[in-house]
Amino acid sequence: MWGVWVLASQPLRPGRAGAPLWWALGWMAAAALWSWGPGGLPGSLALSAVAMLGAAALLLMAGAGARARPDATSLFASFCWAYVLTGLLNAGIGLLQVFAPSLGDGAWLSASSIAGRAVGNLRQPNHLSSMLTWGLVAVVGLLELRRLAVRWAVPMLVVLVAAVVLTASRTGLVSVLLLALWGLADRRLRRSTRALLLATPLVYGAVWWGMAQWAAATAHAFGGAARLVETDISGSRFGIWANTLELIGQQPWAGVGWGEFNYAWTLTPFPGRPIAFFDHAHNLPLQLLVELGLPLGTVVLALLIWGLWRAARHAWAPAADAHGAEPGAARRCAVMMVLMIGLHSLLEYPLWYAYFLLPAAWAWGFALPATARIGPPSRALVAGGSLLVLGTAVAVADYQRVASIFSARAGSAPLEARIRSGQQSLFFAHHADYAAATAGVPVADPGAAFDRATHFLLDTRLMKAWAQALAAQGREDEARHLAQRLREFRKPDTEEFFGACDDQAVPLPFQCLPPQAPVNWRRYLPAD
Repeated sequence: MWGVWVLASQPLRPGRAGAPLWWALGWMAAAALWSWGPGGLPGSLALSAVAMLGAAALLLMAGAGARARPDATSLFASFCWAYVLTGLLNAGIGLLQVFAPSLGDGAWLSASSIAGRAVGNLRQPNHLSSMLTWGLVAVVGLLELRRLAVRWAVPMLVVLVAAVVLTASRTGLVSVLLLALWGLADRRLRRSTRALLLATPLVYGAVWWGMAQWAAATAHAFGGAARLVETDISGSRFGIWANTLELIGQQPWAGVGWGEFNYAWTLTPFPGRPIAFFDHAHNLPLQLLVELGLPLGTVVLALLIWGLWRAARHAWAPAADAHGAEPGAARRCAVMMVLMIGLHSLLEYPLWYAYFLLPAAWAWGFALPATARIGPPSRALVAGGSLLVLGTAVAVADYQRVASIFSARAGSAPLEARIRSGQQSLFFAHHADYAAATAGVPVADPGAAFDRATHFLLDTRLMKAWAQALAAQGREDEARHLAQRLREFRKPDTEEFFGACDDQAVPLPFQCLPPQAPVNWRRYLPAD
């Protein structure tokens, strides 16, 4: 879709305003390649990261190139309409998940996995709240660009804010407060727009109160009520942040390697660790510092902050409104979209998902300074858009090789054959390796499957199978260390695995004994 958008918007040459962001993306791509080459990151994970970062760079340039067009404001209005419609559709899905959960068929409408909370078809309440918040910013953009009347904006705003309430997302609440702060501080907005922004917390509070009353009267679940009684307001984030800081202290210079956070964190002793399997530090600055190391991570963060400051300074500069209010309003809305997803990135990792990264990159590029040029569309960007369309088609076809492993149909090949085929996938082979390591069927090279699958997400099933395989290979210390790390997660489905330790069997199985010598997580990396 985003490749088509690049082609349809026919961007001009973007200029050099986005240079700090291009450098940041370039350094991250180089880190992913280094983690794959000298490091142990599987090729499918490294190529996926590089492809995603390359697509983000293309959308960033396309946004800056679109901003250089004489009809840039109309292009941005089209972008806003897309997110208003996306927000309203997602709001409708959220409403059905809370008020008519039985309609969730798993195909067109996902069932919520959290009683009384809207998760959308994204299946995550925080992701849904950010998509809805983007819809709210888009409504503001259309109001300021005079493409939407106030009488239509009011009900849209109420529906979108109500859906944010149904997610019971703390990030969503903070985002609504940030919208109100925008309305309070930005005096260039129209009076009606500022009033609507200032009203968003009031709408949020009214809907929350109404939902609490409805839940009490009907005995239905309201996820927001459960959130109020949670004892850990951080959702284990304080714990994972503390662990991340320890990892940074242990490996400050080169970091653990791009994509290796879960691998290093899981295999490092943390007796009081959060019991969820975290594959990300849930904070963008910490994630970059722990994986890239302090020197390179600081450089990348500085480049991102520089790029954001440059976009914001230009969007709020008096010259932004030199040709009327519309261009400046469009740029400020673009900056607000980036700020909203940046806020979310301090608590989770939305930019690791294409449906947030690519539109954020385009909006960021659009907000950057640009000088309108007369001439044909940039051939490089048109070629890049065409390549992105082709690459998306290839990725979808490539994914089907792996999807068939987990969704067998009548007439499907045997599981072993489907796994072998999936292991040839360019971008998703690690999923097939997971099946090879845990499905209990004969595979050609089980050791290689563990070497690759373990770098995506170490969970109970994979850790048990890996520990048993290491023990069978005579690597007793690695097997024992891995079993100790699994015990730290305190998962109910490990009771049988560790139940043997309660028997008086002699000798005790490997999972009951400590390693004879300390084991560093890098010892598990595949040998060259």
